[in-house]
Amino acid sequence: GTAYAVWTGIGTVGTALLGIWLLGEPATAIRLACIALIVGGIMGLKLAA
Repeated sequence: GTAYAVWTGIGTVGTALLGIWLLGEPATAIRLACIALIVGGIMGLKLAA
């Protein structure tokens, strides 16, 4: 259900941010935009549930 989608999104965003911060992966505009879309989707799911 919704909880699974939310926690999967949080894990995906967390992994991407750790890769940027700890592993020095490039924080390109498209990568940050995609992370923002995921966060926006998570917020939308939580507001709609």
